[in-house]
Amino acid sequence: MTFLRKHLREVVLAVLILANIYVWVSVYGHKPSKLLHVYFLDIGQGDSILIDSPTHGRVLIDGGPNGRVLSELGKILPFGDRRIDVMIESHPDADHISGLVDVVRSYKVGAFLEPGVSSDNQIDDLLIKEVKARNIPDILARRGMAVDFNDGARLLILFPNQDVNAWETNDASIVAKLVYGDKAFLLTGDSAKKTEYLLLNLNKSILKADVLKAGHHGSKNSTSLIYAEAVAPEYGVISAGKDNRYGHPTQEVLDILQKVGAKVVATESAGGLTGLGTIEFETDGTRLILK
Repeated sequence: MTFLRKHLREVVLAVLILANIYVWVSVYGHKPSKLLHVYFLDIGQGDSILIDSPTHGRVLIDGGPNGRVLSELGKILPFGDRRIDVMIESHPDADHISGLVDVVRSYKVGAFLEPGVSSDNQIDDLLIKEVKARNIPDILARRGMAVDFNDGARLLILFPNQDVNAWETNDASIVAKLVYGDKAFLLTGDSAKKTEYLLLNLNKSILKADVLKAGHHGSKNSTSLIYAEAVAPEYGVISAGKDNRYGHPTQEVLDILQKVGAKVVATESAGGLTGLGTIEFETDGTRLILK
């Protein structure tokens, strides 16, 4: 752990121990393939994203506002398969982490990544308590780190690039880029324009991605035009609750995504969009398919 924190830019967090994967494959017959699957889970007003790599390495980013995440995972993962290699808290707001408490209690989690932002949220305290009780490594995510699936897929941490302990929680959100072959997904938590501008100044070109998870459920405080232009996504994903009281997504964000040529898809019907339920993307690194 000390080595990770002292050598953030050099360290690659390799989460797939091949022997472990082979055991699970032999037990459940879930064979490796050349396809990467990314699921934006239908969990209501919140975020939850499951990454299933070609060799079935799994990263869960956020868990939504309640235990609904368990039923959504149960629809995707093989029966009885209770493995999550890396669990990521984008930031400690309840609509992103409440379901993670249930995940920790129900699944074998290999490692936990968090931004290191302070919160008065009691759910966050409970989550950390559950993580510690199970001796799950708790790692501060920092720019330059990566989750390497050892099958061509990599999840790059783009933000935070600094100590965000005193930041507003949304601004401190982990921003990560999933890359497989020529295809990429930019996963943004609830990061606001402040964070977007910082990322643009750090390295504008690295933001290019085929799929953009719109920040903060399509709030007007995220997804600035200059940021969306840098990402230039083919798809914009909105994870928001049906007819939610916050007005997510805003028409301003929908117009921006349309302006940059993105097809906008949503988990639930909101902002005039028709909900698709859990949204699944599949890619072999060359082609990208919305299932």
